[in-house]
Amino acid sequence: MKRVFIGVAWPYANGPIHIGQVGGCYLPPDIFKRYHQLKGREVLMVSGSDQHGTPVAAAAEKEGITPAELADRYHRINTKAIRDLGIDFTLFTYTTHPTHKRISQDLFSNLYEKGHIYKDTMETFYCPDCGKFLPDRYVRGICPRCGAEDIKGDQCDECGLLLDPQELVEPKCTFCQGRPELRESEHFFLRLSAFQSALEEYIDSKIDWKNHVINFTRGWLDEGLKDRPISRDMEWGIPVPIDGYREKKIYVWFEAVIGYLSTAIQWSESTGKDWEVFWKNDETPHYYFLAKDNIPFHTIIWPAMLMGYDEELNLPHNVPANQFMRFEGKQFSTSRGLFVPLPHMLENFHADAIRYYVTAIMPELRDSNFSWEDFAEKNNTELVGNLGNFIHRVLSFAYSRFGEIPFPGELDERDMGALESMESKVREVGEAIEECRFKDGLRALLEISREGNRYFNERAPWAEYNEDRERCSTTLNVAIRMVKALSVAGMPYLPHTMDTLWGYLGMEGSVHQCSWEDALRPVPGGRKLHKPEPLYSNVELEHLFKEKGTMKELEKLDLRTARILKVEDHPNADRLQVMEVDLGDHRRTLVAGLKGHYSNDELTGKSVVVVANLEPAKLRGIESRGMILAGEEGDTVSLVLSGEAPGTQVQGTCGDASMISFKEFQEFVLQVVVAEGKKLVGDQDYSAVDDVLPTTPSVACVTDGRAKVLTVGEKPLHLDRAISPGSRIR
Repeated sequence: MKRVFIGVAWPYANGPIHIGQVGGCYLPPDIFKRYHQLKGREVLMVSGSDQHGTPVAAAAEKEGITPAELADRYHRINTKAIRDLGIDFTLFTYTTHPTHKRISQDLFSNLYEKGHIYKDTMETFYCPDCGKFLPDRYVRGICPRCGAEDIKGDQCDECGLLLDPQELVEPKCTFCQGRPELRESEHFFLRLSAFQSALEEYIDSKIDWKNHVINFTRGWLDEGLKDRPISRDMEWGIPVPIDGYREKKIYVWFEAVIGYLSTAIQWSESTGKDWEVFWKNDETPHYYFLAKDNIPFHTIIWPAMLMGYDEELNLPHNVPANQFMRFEGKQFSTSRGLFVPLPHMLENFHADAIRYYVTAIMPELRDSNFSWEDFAEKNNTELVGNLGNFIHRVLSFAYSRFGEIPFPGELDERDMGALESMESKVREVGEAIEECRFKDGLRALLEISREGNRYFNERAPWAEYNEDRERCSTTLNVAIRMVKALSVAGMPYLPHTMDTLWGYLGMEGSVHQCSWEDALRPVPGGRKLHKPEPLYSNVELEHLFKEKGTMKELEKLDLRTARILKVEDHPNADRLQVMEVDLGDHRRTLVAGLKGHYSNDELTGKSVVVVANLEPAKLRGIESRGMILAGEEGDTVSLVLSGEAPGTQVQGTCGDASMISFKEFQEFVLQVVVAEGKKLVGDQDYSAVDDVLPTTPSVACVTDGRAKVLTVGEKPLHLDRAISPGSRIR
């Protein structure tokens, strides 16, 4: 094997990449790539931002900006986060690139001319209230198979079912929450059924794939493949390249996978290198890294497209898809506030600490669970207490006593045993990475440092130094060989700190320029050591939550965005209004004292923020289940607004918070603040808890001289009417 092609699932450019996606499909291929490069193989690893499709269009519509503006913003954010984590793509591009459009339309036209794509009519949802057809993700409902609620119209993230929107139970329009109706529309279909036999033969040869990948794929084949629509009635996307139908767009799942090929061609055109050696060579295996919800796109649909387009193109050699990483027992969900954005995590933790923990809990064969406590525990006991401790105690002792790598004397049985164990574990690391068992490789890596700590303790070089200097030199030389092995074998997992370690050893160049075999080569006695510093530091969660990005007390609140659907005067109170609000997954009745400040018509349609865990209270005979946030200054009352979808969690608050009384809510100090330099100004000057420094009046929670600006996504909550900093939010 001289070359390896790696395709990585394309993240939607509708929000920041979260840590669940890192563990699902972005970190595994980087470990894989770095290992193969150490083995001397040329690797082409590609991906990019999926800038088309309804997720991007819907998010942009909610913000009141164009899809292109939103997609470009998150492409920049995610590209930087990926780079900062050390994920080293050969090319990370975007689906609005001209090369991708050209190749996508060419492949579509080719399949259409060959009869693999045909025209037919289909029933698709139309919202009479909104006056438009609704692409898949503009329709949400209940999964017909597992019963999960509020799922997207094309796929259930819980059970992985791919579906058409009309299969949803209780479908609703995501904009007006109304019931859409089915209308016929002409579209293009991929004749997937024609590839049934060829795909069965192809899958039968994949005996080394993960069980859940094979089972998922065979489930589709056993049910019999159905032709799938691949065009949509929408404005955002790549136009169908057929005269008379260019107002329709190629469906995003169809054109996104074409990105693997188009990006290779884009790379070729920009570098002058030959893309065909990666795509038309049986000796170049293709690996695709993704999460389990994308399995059929890569094991059935993409292979069928390739078979129909050009039989010389390589089919996937392996699709080592991971299961889901969950967040403290729940599925990551940006809309419900259950996510840990990668950019924010990188602001608080070293990239290699993140890489270590994500690898340690990687959902390779079953769903895994991210928790802050487990993150701190594994970082402090394994990364710091085991790996980092061994490396630092060896190098600091050698540097302080010798200043260089000592020359070894004659090795005894214990020395040989330590080196043999090291060599065995290095081989285990390599074999595990080759087979995409990254957790096993990490465990084998830790065994090297565990054995190193045992060896170092048994030899006690601090005693040998005074009693037998030559024996001490030998002990340190053996221990440093183990440290050097960690630097090379650990580089795919921990590229930043292992390169730093390479420098401490006084080695030339970078560990990234080494070969895998360098891990087992002896260390050169007499080479000057550089003064080592600890590579890793402990994670202190309480300190983090108190001082950065999060206020623990906010977790007692459940603040969510809501859309006011209907407002009526309270029948028994002159100054109260009764309103029905949409919180995304359900509707509620709220009673608010806004009459005289807002008319019923002014309130209707507003996107507001609700205290969702306030104990229900009867106000003049009508039960109110929550409270709308508003600021006040004198006679002016101003609603707190958000442009996000109903049900979106305010960052730092908890969707599972216990009910609180109104008196308990009053203990929270929410007020209007504005940034002046690096401080936040309200009724006094505050230090900012995080880096959100709004130039216009925004809402913050303040306590003990600190203020945290409340945000949804990356946008601060704002005010409907101008009121001064320091004004209270009630």
